[in-house]
Amino acid sequence: MHRDDFLALMEEIAPSSLADEEDRPRIGLVIEGTEEISEVCCALDATPGAAEEAVSLDASVLVVHHTPFWNPVHAIRGTDPALLRPLLCADINLFVMHTNFDRAPMGVNRTLASMLELRRVEEMRIGVIGDFSLSIGEIPRRLGEPVKVTGRLDGVQRLALVGGSGFDPALIDYAAKEGADAFLSSELKHHVAIASPIALLEASHHALEAPAMRRLAERLGWKYIETAPKTGYIG
Repeated sequence: MHRDDFLALMEEIAPSSLADEEDRPRIGLVIEGTEEISEVCCALDATPGAAEEAVSLDASVLVVHHTPFWNPVHAIRGTDPALLRPLLCADINLFVMHTNFDRAPMGVNRTLASMLELRRVEEMRIGVIGDFSLSIGEIPRRLGEPVKVTGRLDGVQRLALVGGSGFDPALIDYAAKEGADAFLSSELKHHVAIASPIALLEASHHALEAPAMRRLAERLGWKYIETAPKTGYIG
């Protein structure tokens, strides 16, 4: 496949028009490599480890959710050389789809809604809300990790969710007004927690976003590269 055809395919999967305006300069083809696309690798994050594995898998392109370039690059230092060197030396394209993939029909939030069997799913500004009929215990089981609960949780019939860091007070208030009993996202801050009108369910950023990238890889026959950070607990 020619790179132009691959880019057209990616635009169908996650139209760039769905991205937040400030996000648009950071998505799409951020490193240009070979024009002929054969093997495609997919990961949540563009890490040095993911770059090395993409090289070992003879990839033509690495597709990621999080750009490694959040701010303009004026110098190549720190971990940047370890990421860029293998990609550039192997002529591998790096393609990013971020908030556009969050909102895509088979993207981050719709994948979570499917995993948790939400019904009557409606779009929010970012994220979705829908009817929830599973037990609360099914959420950590299906995500594959513990979920922290903040606030009173008597039962959930309607659940709002945002993949990634989505505990926005205005969005939580909106979800509550739309009948949500709980709000699932990651990276909860204290001042948001104490002001929330509904229960907040906190999972890791990785647990909420990686499933969509895995499903995308499975659907298109790509190779998925795991980039989950190693975590643990003490005490």
